[in-house]
Amino acid sequence: MKLFRALTVAALAVQAAALSIGGKNMIVERDSDGLQDLVTYDEHSLLVYGERVYVFSGEFHPYRLPVPDLWLDVFQKIKALGFNAVSFYVHWALLEGKPGEYSAEGVFAFEPFFDAAKQAGIYLIARPGPYINAESSGGGFPGWLQRISGQLRTRAPDFLAATDNYMANIGAAIAKAQITNGGPVILVQPENEYTGSDGPVTGGFPDPVYFAYVKKQIRDAGIVVPLISNDASPKGIFAPGSVWQGSTEGDVDIYGHDSYPLGFDCAHPYTWPAGSIPTTFHTTHEQESPSTFYSLDEFQGGSFDPWGGLGFAQCSVLLNMEFQRVFYKNNFASGATLLNLYMIYGGTNWGNLGHPGGYTSYDYGSSIAENREIYREKYSELKLEANFLKVSPALLTASVGTGTNGTYTDSSDMFTTPLLGNGTATNFYVVRHSDYQQTTSSTYKLNLNTSQGLLSIPQLNGSLTLSGRDSKFHVTDYDLGGTALLYSTAEIFTWKKFNKQTVLVVYGGSGEQHELSVVTSSLAKQVEGTGVTTKSTNATTILNWQTSSDRQVVQVGDLLVYILDRNSAYNYWVPDFVRTDAWGAYTANIGNTTSIIVEAGYLVRSVYIEGTALHIDGDINATVPIKVIGAPANTKDLHFNSVKLDFTTDPVTGEWTSQLKYAEPKIDIPDLSSLDWKYLDDLPEIKSTYDDSAWTVADHNSTNNPNTLKTPTSLYSSDYGYSTGVLIYRGHFVATGNETKLDISTQGGSAFGSSVWINSTYIGSWAGIDAASANNATYTLPNLSAGKPYIFTVVVDNQGLDENWVVGPDEMKLPRGILNYALSGHAQSDISWKLTGNLGGEDFIDKARGPLNEGGLYAERQGFTQPYPPNHNWVAGAPETGIKSAGVAFYQADFRLDLPRNYDIPLFFNFGNTTLNGSVADYRAQLWVNGWQFGKYVNNIGPQSSFPVPQGILDYHGQNWLAIELWAQQASGAQLTNFTLEAGTPVWTSIKEPETAPRPSYSKREGAY
Repeated sequence: MKLFRALTVAALAVQAAALSIGGKNMIVERDSDGLQDLVTYDEHSLLVYGERVYVFSGEFHPYRLPVPDLWLDVFQKIKALGFNAVSFYVHWALLEGKPGEYSAEGVFAFEPFFDAAKQAGIYLIARPGPYINAESSGGGFPGWLQRISGQLRTRAPDFLAATDNYMANIGAAIAKAQITNGGPVILVQPENEYTGSDGPVTGGFPDPVYFAYVKKQIRDAGIVVPLISNDASPKGIFAPGSVWQGSTEGDVDIYGHDSYPLGFDCAHPYTWPAGSIPTTFHTTHEQESPSTFYSLDEFQGGSFDPWGGLGFAQCSVLLNMEFQRVFYKNNFASGATLLNLYMIYGGTNWGNLGHPGGYTSYDYGSSIAENREIYREKYSELKLEANFLKVSPALLTASVGTGTNGTYTDSSDMFTTPLLGNGTATNFYVVRHSDYQQTTSSTYKLNLNTSQGLLSIPQLNGSLTLSGRDSKFHVTDYDLGGTALLYSTAEIFTWKKFNKQTVLVVYGGSGEQHELSVVTSSLAKQVEGTGVTTKSTNATTILNWQTSSDRQVVQVGDLLVYILDRNSAYNYWVPDFVRTDAWGAYTANIGNTTSIIVEAGYLVRSVYIEGTALHIDGDINATVPIKVIGAPANTKDLHFNSVKLDFTTDPVTGEWTSQLKYAEPKIDIPDLSSLDWKYLDDLPEIKSTYDDSAWTVADHNSTNNPNTLKTPTSLYSSDYGYSTGVLIYRGHFVATGNETKLDISTQGGSAFGSSVWINSTYIGSWAGIDAASANNATYTLPNLSAGKPYIFTVVVDNQGLDENWVVGPDEMKLPRGILNYALSGHAQSDISWKLTGNLGGEDFIDKARGPLNEGGLYAERQGFTQPYPPNHNWVAGAPETGIKSAGVAFYQADFRLDLPRNYDIPLFFNFGNTTLNGSVADYRAQLWVNGWQFGKYVNNIGPQSSFPVPQGILDYHGQNWLAIELWAQQASGAQLTNFTLEAGTPVWTSIKEPETAPRPSYSKREGAY
């Protein structure tokens, strides 16, 4: 074993090379180890405080849940799985909306996120970029980067200089939260998926000079924990000791890569493509990075879904519990000891922060749903797997054997990968179908070497069963804290030593035959249930059973074996007590952490002791039993969510049994159709009286954008500081009387739309389709009067900026707005253009909700989306009545909520699909809640029609302001159908009620037009 901590800071200075590029002079470190000794690593695993840990992590982005008080809720749900880490991206565009002005305040502050992680006992893997991808607008890049001439993600000096302020500030925030400063951050990733290129790249690709620059930014900010990478596929780019372009300067400390083996075809959720299961992970890792442990820094936890897709419910089916059983266990069989699932909780692309390839929801089909519910079976399956890893330290140093058909079983239909003890007696065998797509069951027997010799298992009776799309862990010579489990075909959920007793919890699928054997001279005694066959010899005691929904408990000496079916095991939890040493709430190895085992239904969050009372905090959504296994000897009272419970104690097992009573609360939700709605014209620009003198003149006759101008002056919105939300253009010209048509090319990203008026006359729309990010349209003009001035008003929906995943093409710079135009009988220069977007552009007004929340529509520029708008003189009008002609309408209403306290109640705004004369109506709508843009609905494209809004954005005990912007893209107008607010299942919860996110009220905006 070789720990990479030997170099001192002084040695680093010796092994350095000077560079002067970009925004500053830099020193390239050739090895970043030796800066601290709390987080170390070798070829087997990560070590924290000198103890090996399996890093089981899930991806969670705080910016997609803008209610800081709810971050602890998500962390606790991740911790309850048995995970010990969270990986998170940082969205640069939200923090530096204007070049040089970095701001991370309010919902964008990171300190509450770090504090919540520490309280929950979750380590953090920080991924600040500067590029992140993440289905975020621009891949996280701010829109003003469209104005630099240098190639993005390269050594181009202006690009590097542009990153300096952001990286220095976010780096400093992360540095303060490192484990070395008492915080939760244990690993940091520079850049993201720096794997692919296309066309000429400044400095070549992959460029160690560029990557070294980003590394140096991180180190200069004070970050000393190890740096990791995430190759988009296992290519070994910048693995330790690798040479790229003759240099090792870009190499990271710990190499890792990503994998999304089932892809993103949620339209076929029951189809597993052939050849998708990775079979060369281990051998490839040994070739690329043998000095570091195998790290899967992004592995598929769900799928994104595009505009026009079939919805995240289908994504959660494609990447369901069966996928987890087969593919995650294949990762474990490949020797992975860091596994990060993307996503564990997706959240919401509120306020225009998403990329154009996806809609408002970022549910991702994750284990934790967008509204933070954990109803999907894949959440429970993850809990079984993660808890097994927590109590199986031998897996961290096991040697990966050769996977084969047959050999370890009597069936060629079975493919088995051995993980052999490397300094321990324990062996693991991961069994799956040879054809991993198989949907039918197979039977088999195991042929395994044990400390008692070669055995054919089961020894007593029956055969083992592997259901379709399933995989299992079988173990031999497994250490239960001094008790030797000779083998088990049933999978281990957890085991614990309590006082003088050891508890082992195993499970299997319903109806499956299973067998385990304990090395002991003690006889077996069934103390609960019936149907377990036992046999004892001088050396072992064997248990054999068929799994049923009835729990079985067998005592073998000081060992209690709890036998469950998988569905029953889903209701079991293993909360850890907070320690008093440096580990605190973080999970350490099995022998150094005290826990209890709890059956309690929906969720167990945490456990603690006050005096002689054992307190369990959690959530329930139905009346359920609660059972406590291993209650500490010094406790005699039981509380759940601070409510004292009466309980009985089993005289044999010592188990406490009680009941958690759920009282369904009365929920009063307003009928949105009965609200006092007010109406305002949201497109006054088409009126003859409208004055656009305060608008931005489109007078740039050149651009740094690599996309060649086709117009006399640039009409690229980002050239003028407008990079988010709806864009509006006004083109002035004097008619000759011979005009017949307007040709216009607009671009707004996938599923965008646009509409055009001449003066107040509507001449047409591009309603959008899911696959089109740009459109060329020809509109017929009415008869125009010679010598008379006219104005084209063009409204373009900006769906976010394209990502920049491949280095070279600079796709993030694909412009938004008008790309080209031609007016019959006129030169292009005959039209003079003005444009607007969000008020102030990069000098955005609403600092609380950030630089991306607002766009260019009139009500947004005025701030009317915020609470207490000046609506006293607005006329009555409701979105379900709508407007009778093409245009944009603004509807506003308010309502009160007074929902029951101590319940977590999900709320959704639902849009019904609207048809017109038998066809789907062409319109799009934006949903505003207390000034936060929390939904974009596109009736003719979909798929999203239900928009969850969390407590904290909604005030559950006060006044709320609701607004709808309705954009009719057809001459007959548009209206909403069945626009409702709906409540999901209330959950009685222990979480603290969240404070409302900052929501500044309306005040007259200086300079608003």
